[in-house]
Amino acid sequence: MMPDKNQPKKEKLLIIEDDLGLQKQLKWAYDDFEVIIAGDRESAIEMLRAEEPDVVTLDLGLPPDPDGTTEGFATMDAILSLKPDTKVIVASGHGEKASALRAISGGAWDFYQKPVDIDELGLIVRRAFHVHRLEQENASLAARGNGEGYILGQIITGAPEMLKVAQMVERVANTNASVMLLGASGTGKELLAKGLHDSSDRRDKAFVAINCAAIPENLLESELFGHEKGAFTGAIKTTEGKIEQADGGTLFLDEVGDIPLPLQVKLLRFLQERVIERIGGRKPIAVDTRIVCATHQNLEQMIKENAFREDLYYRLAEIVIKIPPLSGRSGDASLLARHFQKKFAEEINPAVKGLAPDALAALEAWHWPGNVRELENRIKRAVIMADGKMIGAKDLDLDVDQDAATDLLNLKAAREAADRSAILRAISQTSGNISNAAKLLGISRPTLYDLLKQYKLQQAS
Repeated sequence: MMPDKNQPKKEKLLIIEDDLGLQKQLKWAYDDFEVIIAGDRESAIEMLRAEEPDVVTLDLGLPPDPDGTTEGFATMDAILSLKPDTKVIVASGHGEKASALRAISGGAWDFYQKPVDIDELGLIVRRAFHVHRLEQENASLAARGNGEGYILGQIITGAPEMLKVAQMVERVANTNASVMLLGASGTGKELLAKGLHDSSDRRDKAFVAINCAAIPENLLESELFGHEKGAFTGAIKTTEGKIEQADGGTLFLDEVGDIPLPLQVKLLRFLQERVIERIGGRKPIAVDTRIVCATHQNLEQMIKENAFREDLYYRLAEIVIKIPPLSGRSGDASLLARHFQKKFAEEINPAVKGLAPDALAALEAWHWPGNVRELENRIKRAVIMADGKMIGAKDLDLDVDQDAATDLLNLKAAREAADRSAILRAISQTSGNISNAAKLLGISRPTLYDLLKQYKLQQAS
């Protein structure tokens, strides 16, 4: 019988196991994957090179050391050296806790104690494939940057909270409405503004950004509106302002709350009439520039205090999009940490291959007052300072609650945290469709309902 060309290609699972009976049992149990079998280190590496599987289950007791772990750990090290993104699930009856800790610290994705429970190991395998797919999608997004069709530009996220933000951006991208982004410093306001521009029909024109808080008050007017030659001392030539430079495109005004009141009047006139006058000029210049602005300040309170014009606020805030802090984005701390770790390892310290479980626990426990910018800086420093292949909690220098961190060091608790994050992302990506979310997660619909009840998770609306 000829294979159906319309059937999706099966994902490759490499099983490294020397027990012939268990080989057959595992191959039968995972018929939804393309299962590749190896019985020793040499054949395992050969299969890894030839087939490039994304997930590997590894028995530590391999010949010529079937009663020990030496050969198994040597195989794991070789796999992660050749293909660092491989999700290695170590299964062994040897050494229990000591082997588990050594495997995880050496880069294994998970550890499972023998005797093997096929169903439970199957859940771990399917979750490993799911996480690998998410990481590949985000790596592709980062590599392709702000190209057409990527609503978030360079922002990497799997959090339902940020996906809702993305949906709002997508809906307003091709309108000319002024958009106000509200969020704390370091939440990615400029990246979202750039993503909005790249998703609009203005993408072929300029995207110009200016930080209103970083420019002295006496220079800000010239920066925004430009000036004519001789308009003031030092004006040796006519210069276009940022509004004019963005003609046909998008101007991003960061920290718009810092614009002084006299200049707010001039900006309001531009928004009403779509013309500007350069400093020292007499001729109105028509400009077709879309305004996207951002601030971390409470503009409504500033209006009450007469520090910000109410009429300008309503011109700028035709659409308001609130950006959640990193602490309010389910699972994004770990997801972004892995992205930054890979990025900085390539640039600075290739010996660093990943993040240890205690580091991931610390990342999830931290409240991130500096948001994504703080996370990026901490990971960069950790990559520089790490002594081994894996970044540990001590390398991050986070003053987390030790009891909470200890709880997540327990593999069961860590798995539950990963399950929660994966379930929330799957439900968000399938717009709340439980059947499709279950398929994405590689589990049955009743199992997903049980997990939703167990973890007290609400279905996405």
